[in-house]
Amino acid sequence: MEEIYCESQLIAIIIRHSYSTEGIEFYTSGESSQQLGYMNRPNGFKIQPHRHLFNRRTVTMTQETLFVRAGKIRVDFFSDSQQYLKSAVLITGDVILLAGGGHGFEMLERSEIIEVKQGPYDADKDKIRFDTFPGPYII
Repeated sequence: MEEIYCESQLIAIIIRHSYSTEGIEFYTSGESSQQLGYMNRPNGFKIQPHRHLFNRRTVTMTQETLFVRAGKIRVDFFSDSQQYLKSAVLITGDVILLAGGGHGFEMLERSEIIEVKQGPYDADKDKIRFDTFPGPYII
């Protein structure tokens, strides 16, 4: 599990495909807009049936969680002021929570990615695009 920060701001959490631990662990705080956790439970373990209640929330920033189903991608991380910070390479089975700052991607192989984010989503109000970083990349 890797955390990427810009000063004290959490930019991303990466859970590598090889990561394993027993039980349940959450990597985000209870106040985080997008919750990211990991479960490793034995055969026969049961989670009591439940449902989630209607609970109005205010989302102030879109966060994304990406699941790399196949392939290899480079993720470039940027500060809120659009300054390049560093990059990470993700491969099949890796998961990343993009929690803050900016980000860009390059597919290093043909890749399949599943994305989960809060909705409703309005691209005109929820995203600003900026120039591509020319490199060199710090991995």
